[in-house]
Amino acid sequence: MTDYLTATDPGYDTERTGYNLSVEHKPAVVVPAATTDDVIAAVRYAATHGLGVAVQATGHGPSRPADGQVLITTSRMDGITVDPVARTARFEAGVRSGALVAAAAEHALAPANGSSPEVGAVSYHLGGGLGILGRSLGWAVDHVRAIEIVTADGTLRRATATHEPDLFWALRGGGKGTLGVVVALEIDLHPIARLYGGGMHFAADTAERTVATWARWTRTVPESMSSSVLLIRMPDLPVLPDALRGRYVAHVRFAFTGPATDGERLVRPFRDLGPVTDTVTEMPYVAVGTIHAEPTAPVPFHARNLVLDSLDAGAVTELLRHAGPTADAPYLVELRHTGGALARPGALPSALARRDGEFVLYAGGVAEGERVPRLRSALERLVTAMEPWGTCGVCVNFLSGPDVTAAALANGYRPGDVERLAAIKRAVDPGDVFRTHHGRP
Repeated sequence: MTDYLTATDPGYDTERTGYNLSVEHKPAVVVPAATTDDVIAAVRYAATHGLGVAVQATGHGPSRPADGQVLITTSRMDGITVDPVARTARFEAGVRSGALVAAAAEHALAPANGSSPEVGAVSYHLGGGLGILGRSLGWAVDHVRAIEIVTADGTLRRATATHEPDLFWALRGGGKGTLGVVVALEIDLHPIARLYGGGMHFAADTAERTVATWARWTRTVPESMSSSVLLIRMPDLPVLPDALRGRYVAHVRFAFTGPATDGERLVRPFRDLGPVTDTVTEMPYVAVGTIHAEPTAPVPFHARNLVLDSLDAGAVTELLRHAGPTADAPYLVELRHTGGALARPGALPSALARRDGEFVLYAGGVAEGERVPRLRSALERLVTAMEPWGTCGVCVNFLSGPDVTAAALANGYRPGDVERLAAIKRAVDPGDVFRTHHGRP
């Protein structure tokens, strides 16, 4: 096995720490894997010593600490190969979304990536992948061609639609961290080199009109337009402009693949509302990460999400009662417009078959010390209040933090698929070596 770290070694704390600090791993051994052989050796070491195995690329989605176990970190596995003729990419376990976007952009191609350049591209795909162009491209998992995985017996396998089809089905949407260590993915790329996109910030006194306008507007837009709304009180930081610094804002984000002239027409209702910032313009696809401009510094974070079937006037009123400018909510709220290609089955069946609803509501906040009980209570009140508009489903990609339960996760799947996932788990990992991730409905 490659050099590994224990609690007495320099670098142990840095290596075990991921983005979401609300889950603190205290593994017996950390293995900084650089190759597939390193992963194989680490899995075999764990099996020999009766230890569980957890895997971490960036640490955006943990829910259970890997205490006393083997933690394999994959950030050094950063290889990317693009085939511009076949329009495919193969990338390794530690690749971040931004690096994958940049590599594809060199060939005027794009993956079905998400909003953050810093998220691990493998975990994003395995969790389903609610992409920034999801309404036109569908779920990222539908564009996975092949999966290379080291299973609990220390064997490297390649799963495709025709080879190990049960494993291939389960991993795409239902097997993030529970069936083995995925060391590489092969995916389809798309001929997208530019888009019309960006964001507009709206002040607190226009937040209600903005959300209501967006809710009505989403009923009319084409599938080529994906969008979202963020409700947040911005931090009081000198780096921010005065119009945003320490202020409550509604941030409407757009990503449109049609002509810029059509994009300008589509976003006109929001420009008419008088945004305090407006970055919406034609841009090269490689700049897609600037649309949401999500934070990158590690932070302890608790979050909840639910899928909404509709967002009528009553839903907007109820949402703003909990998360509007006067609510003093200890969390941010994001609404993402789904539907379109996200509602349709993929060309190849996958575990991510529950695709109902028109919106995903995500809410989360910093979870530090005395703030945690209030945050948990506030999130619970919000979710309960919005359930009348919900489908009872959740977005698997957005589940993170110590409050994730097996019951909550199961709501991301169809009941029969939950049973099938459990059966495949027993067949592939009978000793439950991969026991530390929440991904077990």
